[in-house]
Amino acid sequence: MLSVLVLGAGFGGLELSTTLSEALGDEVAVTLVDKGDAFVFGYSKLDVMFGRTTLDAVRLPYRDVVKPGVRFVQETITAIDPEARRVTTDAAVHEADVLVVALGADYDLDATPGLAEGGNEFYSVEGARRAGELVRDFSSGRVVIGVCGAPFKCPPAPSECALLLHDQLTARGVRGDCEIAFAIPFGTPVPPSPDTSAALVEAFAARDIRFVPGHRVASLDPARKVAVLDGDGGELPYDLFLGVPKHRAPDVVIASGMAVDGYVPVESATLETRYPGVYAVGDVATVGVPKAGVFAEGAARVVAERLIARVRGGEADGYAGRGSCYIEFGAGRVGRVDVDFLGGPRPTGTFQAPSDALVAEKVDFGATRRARWFGR
Repeated sequence: MLSVLVLGAGFGGLELSTTLSEALGDEVAVTLVDKGDAFVFGYSKLDVMFGRTTLDAVRLPYRDVVKPGVRFVQETITAIDPEARRVTTDAAVHEADVLVVALGADYDLDATPGLAEGGNEFYSVEGARRAGELVRDFSSGRVVIGVCGAPFKCPPAPSECALLLHDQLTARGVRGDCEIAFAIPFGTPVPPSPDTSAALVEAFAARDIRFVPGHRVASLDPARKVAVLDGDGGELPYDLFLGVPKHRAPDVVIASGMAVDGYVPVESATLETRYPGVYAVGDVATVGVPKAGVFAEGAARVVAERLIARVRGGEADGYAGRGSCYIEFGAGRVGRVDVDFLGGPRPTGTFQAPSDALVAEKVDFGATRRARWFGR
């Protein structure tokens, strides 16, 4: 029987475990490890932040992951030995034939001076909840939404935040007393898709949202209440700062020696690391695609197919690097960008304009995964 140890129960870990269970059942022994007790879709954080749902409503408990050949354990990983494929946690030591690291990326607030003291992040579940409380009480002044480093998870999310913030302030009748600015290191909101970027820039302009491309937030000065941009970008004054912190692999991954420049390098077609029998998928890996759940899911399927072929025989396709991201345009409108990062000499993206059909499609995206992963 093939034993597989999966670290992290996000998009990658859940899809990998589910696919292996569906194909192999009791022919595989999967141990899925995560320090948390529940999963939250990334897009649900903005829904919580802007009062469109509650945190309790979007939490999916891992106790509902009940599948043949899969065992979930809620433990905190304290050490990873990739050569031995051995993992130590606060409760046990685990070893397996195959190790898959799917621990995502952590947020490094200390990498941006002043962020922890003078700003707020909305990328973690708890950060989104706290930011939501601040936004609900905000009635006048300047809001800056700023990205503090790249790469970062879900590249459209800061754009969505700006548009949904406009909606909420408008609904409360205070938008005229507020200014919104959005700074991002990229030259456009979604670089692989000029059409998507143009649509977002048009949406910013229509809502009087100041768009500041090509500059990351290098630091905050809480005493003067300004966000300092890198290069010659100058400063953005703020009364409320909503930031996307710099990302990096979790400390335990860096301590394992697997990471290079903050992330785990892998072969883009197979997701294999330089250690035999060890894979890395999702935000923790350097593979040439964005850090987003749909890409972690696709990478996990590739690893699963390789492991299924190892048990049953046959061939497995390489990772294609394609995926679709839904984008909230405000006013209840949802668009989509379909991107291909590995199929040609450069990444490409196709824009699907906002429509009622895409609103329903986004709902179905979450519902189908909730049903497959959690049986509900």
